[in-house]
Formats: sequence, C-alpha cells, structure tokens
Amino acid sequence: MSGFSVSWLDLREAADHAARDAGLGEAAGRFLRDGPGAVVDLGGGTGSTFRALGGSSGPLLHGHPCRLVDLDAGLLAEATARDPAIAAHPADLSGVDDLPIGDARLVTASALLDLVSADWLHALARRLSACGAGLYAALTYDGRMAFSPPHPLDGAVTAAFNRHQRGDKGFGPALGPDAAEAAAGILRASGFSVTAATSDWRLGSADAALARPLVEGIAAAAGEAGLGPDEAAGWLAFRLAHLAGGEILVGHRDLLALPPADGQTDDIEAGLREADAGEFASEEDVARIIERYTGRRPEP
Repeated sequence: MSGFSVSWLDLREAADHAARDAGLGEAAGRFLRDGPGAVVDLGGGTGSTFRALGGSSGPLLHGHPCRLVDLDAGLLAEATARDPAIAAHPADLSGVDDLPIGDARLVTASALLDLVSADWLHALARRLSACGAGLYAALTYDGRMAFSPPHPLDGAVTAAFNRHQRGDKGFGPALGPDAAEAAAGILRASGFSVTAATSDWRLGSADAALARPLVEGIAAAAGEAGLGPDEAAGWLAFRLAHLAGGEILVGHRDLLALPPADGQTDDIEAGLREADAGEFASEEDVARIIERYTGRRPEP
C-alpha cells in the first residue's frame, strides 16, 4: 500500500485515535493477552495503529512481535525510526497469500478495508482461519458524511464521493462504503465471532488543519466521479469558507473478528445463514464451513 504522505498520516492521527472505539481496542488487547503470536499491521504507514494500542513496549503489545507491512519504503523507514522495535516488512498487500501473517495472533488494519475488494476479504478470511488469528480492523469508511452549516450539494457530493470509493484501488473493485458490512458477513461466514462499533470522525473549528485537505480531497474525488466542475468548485469554496465554526462528520466502523475458540459467542450458525444468503459468500464457502464444523461435506 502506498500513496499517503507522512504529513497526511500525521495530520489525521489525532482524529483517528479519538474516533477509535475504546471497547473494541480493549477487547483486542484481552485477546492478545490470552495467547502468543505476532501482531501484524497491514498497510500500517508510520505505525499509527501500534501507537493507538500503546506502542510496541506498552502493556497491550508487550511480548508480542510487532510487524508492519506496507509497500511504501519511506513510510516503513519512518515507522521504525519512531519505534525501533517494529519489524518492517515491505510487501504489496494485494497478494494476500504472500502476506507474513502465518505466526500472527492478531492482524490489524486501519482505514484499509474500504479500499479492498470482496475477493480480497475472502482470501484474508481464509488466511486468518488457517493460522487461527483474529482481525482488528478500525476506521473503515461506511459512506456517511454530514456537514454543518449545510449546503444544497452535500448529498450529491457524498453520493459522488461514494461512487469514487468503489473504484479499483489496487485490490480489485473496492467495496468502499459497503466494506464494513461485507467484512462482517464474510468473517462470520468463516466462523469468526464479529463485533463492530462506530468510530466516526467529528471535526470542528480546532481541526481546520485536517478539515481543509479533507474537503479538498472529497471535492476532487466527487469531481472525478461525475459531479460537475462548477458544482464541485462551488461546494468546496463554501466548505473552505466555513472551516471556522463548521462541523464535519465522517462515518467509520471498527471491527473485531475472533476465531471460534476465542469468540465470546458462537456465531457459526449466523455465519452459515449469511453465507447461504449468497451475498458475500459462494457455495464453495458454505460447503467449506459446513465441513469444518460438522465433518461432513454436503453434496453439490
């Protein structure tokens, strides 16, 4: 994963940390304490997820090797400079079968799942099942945005931005705003116990340094997805004029998926029902899940 600057990642880190659901982070920590293994952060940039969990030497991650996987060598260098205990692993995240998660206790990702495809999530679920690892995925964009003061084009801008989010980001057709729901369904269909919570950005006047490039990026993406150039420019000018005193909400979801032996509830039947519905899982997925938990492979 690449394409994000150190300055942008630093700019958004405080908002990310404030938005994360504290309960899911604590639950991820309890899961880590119950067994050995590495913590592997996918597309981790400069290591913000590890910092959100208290750092490699903090009480949550202490004793667990911390591995950061990213394609951007500059971001990896920055991450290890900030925390030398992090092991940097350069890799293209699109190749799920090659990701270094075989010894993982917990795989983490932040602001990543909305960039990937359903096929990528299916492949990740298979890898997680094979190694018995959990997944803590935070800050997945869910398609909701709200702005104050309102502008007549807010809805059109959000719709165009969401269309843009569904374009190929290097992992196949991106799930974009559907990613959080899709990930939960796919992981439940693979036998994981899944808990989700909201983790919205709520930006006000004090966040103008982040809000400015945010609305500029939203307007640019909306323009690329079909919003007229005059409309995009007018909406952007209005938003920039109201950074002081305005408010912006960007909707996110956090997700914690634990393997069956560690799940707090038995979600297997729920997963089978979702798989059988056919929205996110194939017939082969259903057959595989039934065989795993019953010892019987159904007839085709």
